[in-house]
Amino acid sequence: MIGLIFGETDFPKLILKKIRNKKKFLIIDLTKKKNFKREKNSFSFSIGQFGKIIKILKEKKCKKVLFAGKIDKPKISNLKFDVKGIYYLPRIIKVSKLGDAAILKELIKILSENKIKVIKSNFFNPELTLSRGNFTKITPTKLDLENIKIGIKNLKKINAYNHVQGLIVRNKKVIIRENQKGTKKMLQSVKRDRKQHGILIKFPKKKQDIRADLPTIGIDTLKDCNNAG
Repeated sequence: MIGLIFGETDFPKLILKKIRNKKKFLIIDLTKKKNFKREKNSFSFSIGQFGKIIKILKEKKCKKVLFAGKIDKPKISNLKFDVKGIYYLPRIIKVSKLGDAAILKELIKILSENKIKVIKSNFFNPELTLSRGNFTKITPTKLDLENIKIGIKNLKKINAYNHVQGLIVRNKKVIIRENQKGTKKMLQSVKRDRKQHGILIKFPKKKQDIRADLPTIGIDTLKDCNNAG
């Protein structure tokens, strides 16, 4: 039995489609609208209910779990914790000062202490991860390659634990960085430049744990890129 800890976006649905008739699973539904309530073995919780989440995983003998989909990380002051959650609260508060990625790492550590292993989010769907290379008819120009290098260098300098996973470079300058509102809001705030297009760069940072926090792009991201030029 595998535990699927699901948030928003279509990624969880693709995982379910792949494993539905091949693997026994239970779902920990962390979505706001309880997107998976009709699924068999689905349990809806808030992210602060660590005790209940760990208890149900152990009861169902889930030794492995997988995180998938966007899980909004609300302010700690707004979270409702159960008894076990309150026990872990000092640890969460301590690492929260480092950034969102540090909180996810601590959650993975807590699961590990309870003998529950976290596997990569793309474990069942390796086809969704592209290999190195160019996948379009259009290839990068010399200026594009320079912009890409500038963007990568800039991302490497950013605090490894905060929410910034992407940025946009145009004409050798970083014009905007992703904030807690995400990639979509960043792209929507960019004004189109008729003379020069920009480059969106998005990838994991050195200390980012991609088992629970894998930067992704989808069809909507491509549409937003097109609209932003």
